[in-house]
Amino acid sequence: MRGLAYLNALKAFEAAARNGSYVAAARELNVTPAAVGQQVRVLEDWLGLTLFHRSNAGPTRLTLTERANEALPDLQAGFDRVAAALHRLSENNPSSRLTITATPAFVSKWLLPRIDDFQAAHPELELRLDVSERLIDLAKAGVDLAVRYGDGDWPGMVSEKLLNEEVFPVCSPALLTNGPPLRTADDLRGYDLIHDTSVSASGGEFPSWSDWLSAAGARGVDAERGLRINSSAAVIQAVIAGQGLGLCRSVLVDHDLRTRLLVRPFVLPTMQLNQGWHLVSLPSAATSPKVAALRSWLKKQGDLFEDANS
Repeated sequence: MRGLAYLNALKAFEAAARNGSYVAAARELNVTPAAVGQQVRVLEDWLGLTLFHRSNAGPTRLTLTERANEALPDLQAGFDRVAAALHRLSENNPSSRLTITATPAFVSKWLLPRIDDFQAAHPELELRLDVSERLIDLAKAGVDLAVRYGDGDWPGMVSEKLLNEEVFPVCSPALLTNGPPLRTADDLRGYDLIHDTSVSASGGEFPSWSDWLSAAGARGVDAERGLRINSSAAVIQAVIAGQGLGLCRSVLVDHDLRTRLLVRPFVLPTMQLNQGWHLVSLPSAATSPKVAALRSWLKKQGDLFEDANS
């Protein structure tokens, strides 16, 4: 337990190692860079070894020594365990807060239209939504459950598939009524295409308009023209507003299709994605009764969605 006397120094070292600089670590810890450097030196003196190779120039002025690099994952795991323990201690809070994080598009387009059902079934729980595009550190943010899009591989986390995804073009009903005929993929040359750059920038396997047009056998359609937006939710809103056709994910447009804010001009081709939406939590949170209740409800909603779209 002697090392706990150096807790602030350990925090300074971890932040500096993760950020690669004293300045960024100081900004995160709300102290001065000099204070971070001093704490790191205190830790080095206590351990009797050097933690960083330091240089006065270059994009990375701090690089970990071999021994420091080997020890860093254990230190970070320890901080995560402490955060999880504090989270578990707060379970006895009478308010029974339950925090779930997801992207703005998923929350607004899939979760919110269904969430009243969960709150009616569990009035004893105070649900909080942390809406963010960032990959939040669940332990540090005190988040119980995350809905993340990917392949399901998040090391150190409990992950469970919630929803599969497929991609197809959608548009506003008014666009079909007021625009040129839209009977085949070739007819898209008379329309604006809207591109979701948030998914293409992620480096995943999300198809582009070029991919879809090729699969549809379209001729004479410029796949690169049109509006580009770096938000899936904003792409859907632009399509609803009649600004063009979007190549959108089935989960995110489900509610708008059912309420006829959007329509599918073509039944085929539909492009199935290998990745999907997953429920992700820390192992310590996965056994919590309230997290289990939310997981069970979300899985039920996911099964209903899959059945309705099979």
